[in-house]
Amino acid sequence: MIRRRTLLGAVAAGAALRVVPALAAWPDRPIRVIVPFAAGGNADTIARLLQPRLQERLGQPVVVENRPGAGGSVGATAVARAQPDGYTLLIGSNGPLSVNPVVQARLPYDAAKDFAPVAMAMQVPHCLVVQPNAPYRSVAELVAASRARPDALGVGTAGVASATHLSLEAFIAASGAKLLHVPYRGGGAAVPDFIAGNIPLLFTEFSTALPLHRANQGRILAVAAAARLAALPEVPTMDEQGVRGFTAGSYVGLLATGGAPAEAMDKLGAAMAAIVQEPDFQARMTGMGGETASGALATPAGFAAYIAQDLARSREAAQVAGIKPE
Repeated sequence: MIRRRTLLGAVAAGAALRVVPALAAWPDRPIRVIVPFAAGGNADTIARLLQPRLQERLGQPVVVENRPGAGGSVGATAVARAQPDGYTLLIGSNGPLSVNPVVQARLPYDAAKDFAPVAMAMQVPHCLVVQPNAPYRSVAELVAASRARPDALGVGTAGVASATHLSLEAFIAASGAKLLHVPYRGGGAAVPDFIAGNIPLLFTEFSTALPLHRANQGRILAVAAAARLAALPEVPTMDEQGVRGFTAGSYVGLLATGGAPAEAMDKLGAAMAAIVQEPDFQARMTGMGGETASGALATPAGFAAYIAQDLARSREAAQVAGIKPE
């Protein structure tokens, strides 16, 4: 015979099981997307474009928060230290993911371990821009002129150890050009000096150079892309102009805190895969002078592999330029 105490215990346990709520499906509360830069740049613009689209697909409010500072490290650190529950996301780019790990000695996060890549949203190739009346009609002519007068041709970039600076150093190593680096505090800061004729060259993002090219305030000599760009198909690639296999660019994508739940990663991945296929989203990326991510780049594994490759390229370029972590 079952003892009365045992029976009562079983009944109580059964009642307790019935009142324990089922685990809520992700997401069940608002999601925060941190942009590690000030408002107005490519990363912020893409975050604002993703916000309503993610909100619609995930069924929860999505809040964009700008946390600028230290080349993107401040915002990236906030995401790296957040609870790994999928509710804090990062709009990641070259700066915090591929450049800062190479040039900042005491980075408060591990770019390879503290984030879970979801998908790339956009790539923007880098390009070489000359004055509209410059005599150079090809990269070969520019390289020859630079060798004739070493360091006489100044090239503006977004700053020391910026993504465009590292790309410039890689270009110099690959082409043999003798150019003088002229760093600015951001890519946009170099533009007024270039328009005024104070510097003869820019090595910058295509999105920055395209308006100059269209307004005849500059001429894009070559793009560091794998193929010619739809927005400017008449401009050849670096590879076509003899700098074989040379590609360089900036990217923007979505990442979660490392260790985010599989359910969150699956739903975020599905949402991004759908968003990058939207004709309107693709048109907005093209209008910014970029290319929407596609194929493997729009997947967690593909985006993670790209970040790792870009980090390796940054390390190599920094070594060539003699840039040491500070």
